[in-house]
Amino acid sequence: MTIRATRGRGRLFSDVLDTVGDTPAIRINRIAPDHVTLYVKAEAFNPGASVKDRLALNIIEAAERDGTLKPGQTVVEATSGNTGIGLAMVCAAKGYPFVATMHDGFSVERRQLMRFFGAKVVLTRKEDKAVGMVKKAAELAQANGWFLAHQFETAANADIHEHTTAREILADFDGQRLDTIVSGYGTGGTATGIGRVMRRERPDTRIVLVEPENAALLASGTPTPRNDLNEPTQGHPAFAPHPIQGWTPDFIPYVLQEAVDDGLYDALVTVSGPDGIAWSKRLAAEEGIFTGISGGATFAAAIAAAESAAPGSVLLCMLPDTGERYLSTPLFEDVEREMTEAERALSASTPGFQY
Repeated sequence: MTIRATRGRGRLFSDVLDTVGDTPAIRINRIAPDHVTLYVKAEAFNPGASVKDRLALNIIEAAERDGTLKPGQTVVEATSGNTGIGLAMVCAAKGYPFVATMHDGFSVERRQLMRFFGAKVVLTRKEDKAVGMVKKAAELAQANGWFLAHQFETAANADIHEHTTAREILADFDGQRLDTIVSGYGTGGTATGIGRVMRRERPDTRIVLVEPENAALLASGTPTPRNDLNEPTQGHPAFAPHPIQGWTPDFIPYVLQEAVDDGLYDALVTVSGPDGIAWSKRLAAEEGIFTGISGGATFAAAIAAAESAAPGSVLLCMLPDTGERYLSTPLFEDVEREMTEAERALSASTPGFQY
């Protein structure tokens, strides 16, 4: 009998930040349509368990290089959770204090994770939406002389995806077919960075962008008003609350605007929150791949694209994070904490150790 074996990574790592990136593309074997090949790029393999580790690291290191971030200076940023967790991890490793602003509608475990990394979390009201937490971060930065990370505006965001995420995709599919990439947009960094590279080096690869069905900001055609720093000045009229945390704040991020203006994607589709939840559950139960609602929603769009794709097509779906930061959300609301009737029956089927 042959058993699986490992050989190590062939290198030693200088710190945890050295492990950001190089996430795997994993084939979907049981729930993909039979006439295509579907892969997922599992960003939960980053050390902070999401794609936002990439931008968090590059924002800090770009600011260190250009001198806008001083040794020991406090970093502050508005976040729905994943960027904040990434920044908390990076700042812990590099010795910067970090403060996150986040509205109270996001899952409580996200606050706990940031605090576990040593960060402080300043809550705003969910009624003030993402624009409220963005403005609060700007107020705190100005009042205290802190470094504002500007994840929605900084060039460091899309740049890191151009230089890492997109290059990994090119390397993984080198000499092989890749017809379609499907991604949500969040801050816009992943879509813009990948789009730049694919347009230059694999222009035949289609890019499908996904947004929530009840917060279809791009589909509306209505722009986001911005100030001189390209920050949003008000919420978007097409926004409505949705359960796909990390996807689509109540404004179109400036980082994403490049993808819009330069045509860096080929199709725009919408997905409902319930569909995202359903496909996240199927990925876990039928493929053993654990992702959050945003990953499930992206995968729902990838399945739709796969169903209509030509035979032999190869698709790649971006999965931005792990499901563990959704424990207090609707993703887990029907997952029992105590034994079910079926589990009690199993227990009673043998005489010992009854609960």
